[in-house]
Amino acid sequence: MRISTQEIQEKLYEILINYNFRKEKAQILAQIFTESSTDGIYSHGLDRFPRFIQNVKDGLVEVDADPEKFGSFGNVEQWNGNLGPGILNARHCMKRAMEIAEKAGIGCVALSNTNHWMRGGSYGWQAAEEGFIGICWTNTAPNMVAWGGKQPALGNNPFIIGIPRPEGHIVLDMAMSQFSFGKMQSYAMEGMKLPYPGGWDNKGVLTSDPKVILSNERALPIGYWKGSGLSFVLDLLAALLSKGDPTCRIGRRGDEYGLSQIFIALNIKWLDREYLDNIIEETIQNVHGSEPLKEGENIFYPGERTIITRIDNQRLGIPVHNETWRKILNL
Repeated sequence: MRISTQEIQEKLYEILINYNFRKEKAQILAQIFTESSTDGIYSHGLDRFPRFIQNVKDGLVEVDADPEKFGSFGNVEQWNGNLGPGILNARHCMKRAMEIAEKAGIGCVALSNTNHWMRGGSYGWQAAEEGFIGICWTNTAPNMVAWGGKQPALGNNPFIIGIPRPEGHIVLDMAMSQFSFGKMQSYAMEGMKLPYPGGWDNKGVLTSDPKVILSNERALPIGYWKGSGLSFVLDLLAALLSKGDPTCRIGRRGDEYGLSQIFIALNIKWLDREYLDNIIEETIQNVHGSEPLKEGENIFYPGERTIITRIDNQRLGIPVHNETWRKILNL
């Protein structure tokens, strides 16, 4: 079924207030969860909301916690998330990175001891909306094998780059696994196979069955050994700069919390705007002009399909699984 963005946001806000979130925090959380589903990222929007509330009930998310700065050097700051809501901590740190970049050209905020930030792309869009290039990433619990290994040893460590563009921002939001776990959950809910192999089964054979990969957490790294290596260094950089925990420590807790994240903002407002626009448009047109593999299909730049989906869902309402909406109403 489809439900209007307004009805969804109001319902989520009501639930968050009932779980003792302050009004301003509840408003932002309800907005971001709704926006994620509006943009078609249902796995980290409405589908994830019941799990977020469960984490609140389990004490993994501290409702009243706010991030605190504990270190800095030049354009780099270190913040402790105090296990507050991951969305709020992430938005705060990207905003702080932009404040630093506004004066110094580049700002970097390293965040430790935080919770799942839900859709990482939200913070790329956040930076782009303010006219900054935003770069951010997070580590996760172990859910991906190191190349050549059998057991989960790496996180799928989502990596995001947002580039501002008046006609529609360019936002790359990608996990280090071939399919994010949220995407695989969506396929599993629909009873569908993945379009390409996304991990290994229990016998070590590549499989397109999302349920198998979700159960054994043996996801396939993007680019095989290259994605494995990239996941490793992203995890290490996040932990080192934030003075937080790497994936191997997070994995010993039995649940995913206490994550480490990096937020970088680049100020491009001092650059020649006409030059920037021309380069961006030329690059986009070069991609759009490529001959598609299948006749009648389109080739998109990162973030373009998100904008199309957003417009459709704002007009028609957000598609919601009956079971998901039942769980939300029961909260």
